[in-house]
Amino acid sequence: MSQSEDQASSSPASVSQSALPPGSTLGVFGGGQLGRMFGIAARQLGYRFAVFSDDVDGPAAQVADWSVTGAYDDETAVEDFARRVDAVTFEFENVPAIAGKTAARHVPVRPDGSLLHTVQDRLREKLGLVGLGLGVAPFASITSDAELAEAAAKIPGAGVLKTSSFGYDGKGQVRVASAADLPAAWESLGRVPAVLEELIPFTAEVSVVAARGVGGEVSVYESFSNEHVNHILDVTSCPAELSAEAVTKIQRIAGSVLEGFEVVGVLCIELFLLEGGEILVNEIAPRPHNSGHLTVDAHLCSQFENQVRAVAGLPLGSGERTGPPAAMANLLGDLWEGGEPDWPAALAMPGVSLHLYGKATPRPGRKMGHLTATAETAELAARRVRAAREALRQAIPAPLH
Repeated sequence: MSQSEDQASSSPASVSQSALPPGSTLGVFGGGQLGRMFGIAARQLGYRFAVFSDDVDGPAAQVADWSVTGAYDDETAVEDFARRVDAVTFEFENVPAIAGKTAARHVPVRPDGSLLHTVQDRLREKLGLVGLGLGVAPFASITSDAELAEAAAKIPGAGVLKTSSFGYDGKGQVRVASAADLPAAWESLGRVPAVLEELIPFTAEVSVVAARGVGGEVSVYESFSNEHVNHILDVTSCPAELSAEAVTKIQRIAGSVLEGFEVVGVLCIELFLLEGGEILVNEIAPRPHNSGHLTVDAHLCSQFENQVRAVAGLPLGSGERTGPPAAMANLLGDLWEGGEPDWPAALAMPGVSLHLYGKATPRPGRKMGHLTATAETAELAARRVRAAREALRQAIPAPLH
């Protein structure tokens, strides 16, 4: 059994009056795989599920009771959607804040749209984290040539220059070896507002998923160990190999972020572990996270079910693992380059589960699905899930037409 970090302290009496009963309709802004898995969890609890997205046939719409295709800044369309649902949440943080504000005129929006406003800008996010007393890597804002010079003086060594907004999976960022590279790097990003972060020599990257309910109760999952390739999450394993002191620190960080930002919903915190035991917050995502996908197969209550519970005003579920350690491997569109992946070969392996997102067109770097695997240790689970993914590469030749 896991070294549980679960802090669920539900108070059913305090949330029952505001809980939405099964049969209510939960709406989500965003049509990707996170919305799809939220919808599946909602269905399991007896809720109806609706999607508002600018994608005509996204993964979420495929499993929804109904969906609307429209622009997030179309207030009339958003208001019409909000009137037809009983609560709204977000599938990804880059939904324009106006959508949340508009929907909030009619139904509860969880988490509150103000949190989206904070995390959509790296500077606002970092300042918010610092305001909560949390450690972050040294950083500097760049919006002008004068600030560029100030940033170069503050962080003269290696760093990462990131656009202030709308960056994810490595998009909108450039690594710089020294301050001398800064002018060209900023030029390559189009001279848009940016944040320079000092490159930190961390010993490990971990993430923690946590949920907070309408009554303030909190449930924290055990930490996940993450490995990235080309800035995209490649493999996650749990539990992360951490000292008892680190586990306690991460729990406190999760509680500080959830309560400090008054989150109602699910949130993921990405962390850097440093030599000497220091833990820095890299960034936060106010929704379920790629690293938490393995909770569907390995934990009592998945991150998506807890998102449903929080949005519906229900008591949170336990984030405790139900069995052996687990690992997840992302399946990117690159796997289809040689033809259809060999699904039977991967699924023949014991302890392996497959999740595909219903995306019709595979492209390099596009997340098409994921595999999870369990084993006696987290390291063995990671090996197993990698072996299962490698088996997919023995591609079945595409049929001739």
